Amino acid sequence: MAPISLKRYAILASLCAATALAPLSTHAQQATMQDGIKVRPLSTSRIFAGGADFNAESKQQYTQLVNEAKEKNALVPDSDPQVRRLRAIAQRIIPFATRWNEAAANWNWQVNLLNSDEVNAFCMPGGQIAFYSGIITKLNLTDDEVAIVMGHEISHALREHSQAQAGKGNLAAVGAKLAGAGLSAWLGVDPTITSTATNMAAQGVMLKFSRDDEREADLIGMDLAARAGFDPRAGVILWQKMAAVSKGAPPEFLSTHPSGKDRISQMNSHMAQVLPLYARSKGVSVDALPPYRSTAIAQR
Repeated sequence: MAPISLKRYAILASLCAATALAPLSTHAQQATMQDGIKVRPLSTSRIFAGGADFNAESKQQYTQLVNEAKEKNALVPDSDPQVRRLRAIAQRIIPFATRWNEAAANWNWQVNLLNSDEVNAFCMPGGQIAFYSGIITKLNLTDDEVAIVMGHEISHALREHSQAQAGKGNLAAVGAKLAGAGLSAWLGVDPTITSTATNMAAQGVMLKFSRDDEREADLIGMDLAARAGFDPRAGVILWQKMAAVSKGAPPEFLSTHPSGKDRISQMNSHMAQVLPLYARSKGVSVDALPPYRSTAIAQR
């Protein structure tokens, strides 16, 4: 019996060792593979948005916008230097998109420039990007700053924030109706009164979700830009410029966007994670990187 017991002991010891070492091995592998901003699972709320119908509608809206801009001579032609510039920057960023959403490999990416004074840009689900000329001219954006804006907008599409917001909106609407009905029954008052209060509460939750999406897009946008060889420090300058042209913006707690000060603070706190990506793309160490140089914003 002694040999059998010894054999069992050896097997048990091996199993224990394997069990103990497995988490360490996985952790070590993650530590080696993970760099930059941590990749997290997509929001489960997006499944309540309508799936393929939502994406098809988004694509249709983009096509309609481009067609209307063309009819009004507001679509900047493909030959324009700024259009070529935007598309060249996008070509450098897009190869890194699948890190954040594998479906991006099959997206029909588009980049267009609209002739408008509006300081804005967006990326629809599926990779349809639009910049308004105002954001480039009024902020006098460098290539690095354009890349930060583009990376941010692409991140919204990659993380399916629109789908998640739509899903959360559907859930919040249902929850508000149920809460309003229950509250009115408990208080014995007109349901329209309680529904107003619960709808306001639901809207507050949605604003918070939206600010969280903006913060995530800021970080992922810096990550994408840095991997593509653009200086992530441009993000800080970008929001300093944005603050200079957006005076009178609503307070953060009533806005779907975080305050510029909050965004800059977050970017600075994560710079140590993204700056090495930029340095690596340039084949130098972080210490060897020159200071970031921007351009002054256009006079208004």
